[in-house]
Amino acid sequence: MKKFKPRPGFAVLAHKLALDPNATAERRLYSHAGAARVAYNWAVAYVTSVWWQRKAEQSYGIPEDELTAWRSWSLPSLRKAFNEDKRTNARFAGWWEENSKEAYNTGLAGASAAFDNYAKSKCGRRKGPKMGVPRFKSKRKARLACRFTTGTIRIEPDGHHVTLPRIGRVRLHEHRADLRALIDAGNMRILSATVRLDRGRWFVSLQVEEKHELVKVARPDAAVGIDLGVKTLAVYADSDGVLGEEPNPRHLDRAQKQLRRASRVVSRRQGPDRRTGQQASKRWEKANRARNKIHHRVANLREDTLHKLTARLASEYGTVVVEDLNVAGMGRNRRLSRRIADAAFGEIRRQLTYKTRRRGTRLVVADRWFPSSKTCSRCGVVKTKLPLSTRVFECDNCGLVLDRDANAGHNLVALAARMTGTGVAGDLDNATVAESKPRGADRKTRTTRPRRKAGTGRAGGAIPGPRAGKETGDRQQATRTQLALW
Repeated sequence: MKKFKPRPGFAVLAHKLALDPNATAERRLYSHAGAARVAYNWAVAYVTSVWWQRKAEQSYGIPEDELTAWRSWSLPSLRKAFNEDKRTNARFAGWWEENSKEAYNTGLAGASAAFDNYAKSKCGRRKGPKMGVPRFKSKRKARLACRFTTGTIRIEPDGHHVTLPRIGRVRLHEHRADLRALIDAGNMRILSATVRLDRGRWFVSLQVEEKHELVKVARPDAAVGIDLGVKTLAVYADSDGVLGEEPNPRHLDRAQKQLRRASRVVSRRQGPDRRTGQQASKRWEKANRARNKIHHRVANLREDTLHKLTARLASEYGTVVVEDLNVAGMGRNRRLSRRIADAAFGEIRRQLTYKTRRRGTRLVVADRWFPSSKTCSRCGVVKTKLPLSTRVFECDNCGLVLDRDANAGHNLVALAARMTGTGVAGDLDNATVAESKPRGADRKTRTTRPRRKAGTGRAGGAIPGPRAGKETGDRQQATRTQLALW
């Protein structure tokens, strides 16, 4: 499918709006999201059933050319097969017409993407962790969502309502006349809408093509280095030598007493058990909602804190320097994992990435092995070891005594001057930088990760490409390199 390209001077953005649906609109939202989940599960069963069938036929000694034909998982093939099956399958008869076609298309598109990611991961063409075989979505645990790309999608002239296909008018939690004004002026066009149940309430994310207008930052020639931590969420030093810090609110720690109490109440109720088929009692569901409400409040407070921090930094400085932290590795520390997850280091970097891009400023990411805390910000001498318990940096060469986080902030902002060539204050032009030879500080200990060899599959033998088969109207393509099944 051809990738969408915005018009010159426009950018693709998203606006997430909270909804206040009435009983009728909420029932339709649940119906559409549930239909998307059912369509996803149907597609998973439709594709994987052939894999197991081929495995069984191979055990009978049937030749390879006589095995059951592969089923394609491309989106056009899944659409055609689903449209033929929904009219005769008793599982869909009687209710599939109640929802928009976009609800079923959401589930089928998700299944097609899941199989594509699995196939690319098996052959090494996908970055990140290994992807497993797509599994069924549980009705109790699946996140409810539905995406609309066609039909009537608009913000009403009053700015208080949004209209979605087959769902109708839904009231917005906040008045957004500003978005309606952009649409009326021709500076914004809605491309799609995605409704999602998140943290106990419904949201709609409008993907729009919006006119991109750069807003000048307060100090475009200044740079700031940010050192993230647990004791203090962020310590930042700018190119003028001014230090600042963002205290860590520790929202999750503050809510631990309430969470323990709510969790004890939940454990005393009759909860669900998949092994015995036991259904959850009404009192368990009520207690679980009370516990989830605490978690939702913690998540909302954390999100508000991070957005305020990143927006303030991105709107003030022309260059922002952050560290490339191994957040996943840090989370494996059993003593600090909860506090590191509560600080959300990865989310801070993600927000700074897109907020600096919107404002036309620079985001410099320091190398993961750059010794920002071990390097003296005055003379440049690097310590061999600096335990995490040592909170004050003491230089043996020049006698500098400084908080380790503040010292790291000065080093990061000086790194920005050297890398970008801006010549801002804080650069170590006249400093004699000693040769860095700390153990494991300026080099990787392992260049490549060992790869596990794929053995023979348990079911279906090799995996074909997503377009293998002879579906009418689908683009034919030769079967790609065969992959061993899981």
